[in-house]
Amino acid sequence: MDIVEHLNRKPTASLPLLGHTVLLVEDSRFTCEAVRLLCLKSGARIRRADTILHARQHLRVYRPSVVIVDLGLPDGAGEDLIEELNKARPRVDVILATSGDRFGEDRAIAAGADGFLAKPITSLAEFQIAILDHLPYDRRPQGPRALSDEQVQPDPIALQDDLALVADALIDAKSGGQIDYLAQFVGSIAISTKDPALSRIVAELTVARASQQPIAPPLSRLAAEVHQRLLNARTL
Repeated sequence: MDIVEHLNRKPTASLPLLGHTVLLVEDSRFTCEAVRLLCLKSGARIRRADTILHARQHLRVYRPSVVIVDLGLPDGAGEDLIEELNKARPRVDVILATSGDRFGEDRAIAAGADGFLAKPITSLAEFQIAILDHLPYDRRPQGPRALSDEQVQPDPIALQDDLALVADALIDAKSGGQIDYLAQFVGSIAISTKDPALSRIVAELTVARASQQPIAPPLSRLAAEVHQRLLNARTL
């Protein structure tokens, strides 16, 4: 099916996002895989950008119905892109933010987001409602619609890709900005995969950075934990 044919299709009760295209601006492959599955089950097409730069390149060529922006991106704060999208005319129909940071929602709404998806993003019903509630009435499915209780399960290989990226980045991470980015990235992985050990190490690293304490010990523990998870994955 080409993109014109897709955009002309009308949403249905079972595929409420049919005819819509979602641009996901997200650096985590694990989260991208979850959203891909949610889009597939909802009838939406998905495009992905892993940086603000790549998102801007997409937006010069394509006009999505929905843009979902992670707040912690490698080349800047997602709030900056949200503010740009909110001020653009014509504006995309729906701008959503996502983050593992429980304080991120207020920042996103202040920047102009219509709503917020807290990580992990796995609930089909929550995903669909977050988008449908902000779409124009004539672009929503008409009539009653059953809410699904389905939860998607991303492919573990996507998680391995994220962990491998972290392992490589830790070798060269020297500046405070690089370390802060890695801390929030791993923190997001920990929340999405419900990994309390990783969450604790990220918290230790964040406290060390904020209080100007030595960061070598928590960085070493983080590298060891990531390495161990990669080894465990290879033995499965």
